[in-house]
Amino acid sequence: MNMVRGALTALLDLEHDIEVVCGVENGNDIVPATLRHKPDVAVIDIDLPGIDGLTAAARLRDRVPECRVLILTSIGRPGTLLRAISAQVGGYILKDAPPNELAFAVRQVAAGRRVVDPQLALAAWGGQESPLTERETEVLRLASKGAEPSEIAAELHLSTGTVRNYLTTITTKLNARNRVDAVLIAQESGWLL
Repeated sequence: MNMVRGALTALLDLEHDIEVVCGVENGNDIVPATLRHKPDVAVIDIDLPGIDGLTAAARLRDRVPECRVLILTSIGRPGTLLRAISAQVGGYILKDAPPNELAFAVRQVAAGRRVVDPQLALAAWGGQESPLTERETEVLRLASKGAEPSEIAAELHLSTGTVRNYLTTITTKLNARNRVDAVLIAQESGWLL
């Protein structure tokens, strides 16, 4: 991770109109560093130790709305682009994009424009409809936040047995091994934001 961050910093430092003011190695450090250094654009790797880049982007939007975000990713799953859109990021590009594309994306995002790598957009476009009903999605969303079946039942005014049935149905529909796997499948597919 340090090598990638160092390479990105070196590439961006070559640009006459871009100044790198800070680099962090853990997603938990992004908001505090942004509050301290006040960058115009935060370039965030989607896959970080601590909180992931998209969660950090959403927190930045809430805490430092004047800072725009460019997300870097190595994989184009439909769910990650949908989560990026939900987090209101300014840009979403591949980590292995050519250096001139990275600099262009930083400039565009700084100017308030949106940038999405065409490959990532196509991957999201090809995503399939969720097989889950609205109620199943509600149950899975609460489960994804760590709620136990009894807590989900209380929140949705259902019996605990009914919630367990929903969770079994969800796991079967998604061909998941367990509830955690079902959450991951739904998030990666963009069905659970």
